Amino acid sequence: MSTLNPLPSTLYPLPSTLPLIIRREYLFRVRKKSFLLLTLLTPLLMIGMIFVPLWLASFRADDVRTVAVIDHTGRYAPLFTDTDGYHFVTTRTDDPFATLEVTDDLLRDSSAATLYSRQQIPADLSRLVNETLRQRMEHDKMAAYGIPNLEQIVRESHVDYQIRTVKLNDDGSESTSSTQLAYIIGIVFTLAVYMFITLYGSMVMQGVSEEKTNRIVELMVSSVRPFDLMAGKIIGIGLVGLTQLLLWGVLTLVGVGAITALTGAAVTPTDTAAAPADVAQTAEWMAALSSFNLPLLLLSFAAYFVGGYLLYASLFAAIGSVIDHPEDAQQFMMPVMMVLIFALYAGIYSLDNPDGPLAFWCSLIPLTSPVVMMMRLPFDIPLWQPLLSIALLYATALG
Repeated sequence: MSTLNPLPSTLYPLPSTLPLIIRREYLFRVRKKSFLLLTLLTPLLMIGMIFVPLWLASFRADDVRTVAVIDHTGRYAPLFTDTDGYHFVTTRTDDPFATLEVTDDLLRDSSAATLYSRQQIPADLSRLVNETLRQRMEHDKMAAYGIPNLEQIVRESHVDYQIRTVKLNDDGSESTSSTQLAYIIGIVFTLAVYMFITLYGSMVMQGVSEEKTNRIVELMVSSVRPFDLMAGKIIGIGLVGLTQLLLWGVLTLVGVGAITALTGAAVTPTDTAAAPADVAQTAEWMAALSSFNLPLLLLSFAAYFVGGYLLYASLFAAIGSVIDHPEDAQQFMMPVMMVLIFALYAGIYSLDNPDGPLAFWCSLIPLTSPVVMMMRLPFDIPLWQPLLSIALLYATALG
């Protein structure tokens, strides 16, 4: 008996297999050892990047380097006092680490001071010498004017001022605003979208490329619709990314809390003295935070987070479907990555002019809107702009 070949899937409707594909992609990737290893190691790396530099900075070098100060004027040598890393002497010694020679009044000749060393001068030593000499030159210059107590007058006349900014609400009420906080919110949300798209979009491309190379996709499209196959892979890998980000956040917070508790980061008397200022600063930030439309920001972040991933994951999937060798991936990824990098720079420049033409158009174009619009949203742009931008983004991703 002759066997009949099955009809192509395009000639009869297939049941939706999208949930099965999503489940398969999700479980296949979260069960991999590489996923578990990366999920555990990344928080450790982030914690190490925070605490290891602080821990190393707490150690002082055991060796104290000798710096000889040869002052022909006798005016500058007494200014130098010993520090934790340097010992200053005013006599010639055998083989000092560095020698500072001053031959004339620095106000008359600024090049009369030279710092010699057989090695490259460390930045902290250069900074210490420059600051010490600068303060003396500044003192001498004020004394040359002959005005009594001029130095004290100048010191007392120094004023740090920052204008208070207030946001007027539609109902006539007032709330504290903060440009710095708007910058921080925009940058944090933008970098989160950018990193998620880059990391997990490339994972979609690799998955599609592997299935094409192994010819598995030829068997799969005979049983499932191509749209379900691509959408399932994109959504499944996106859920993997969200799971990994959630685990990273939880493990990082737990690790930071554990290290803080173990190192005895309790409130000391000096901390208690500074507590009122810290409380006032925190209250000011919380008052400024209340001036932002947080529900709109969070909902928009979720919409652009998902929409941006869907759009770029579709592009990365298209790239994975046309490459024949893994080494060709970087070459085909370059145009997409260039667009993402341009969007990131456009978003950063939009912080200074969130209503300018660059910010406006890049926040509407789907390829750049997930990055640029998150920079603009904290600055209270009209509601129709993010709504139109999100509609264009999802329509383009679906297309």
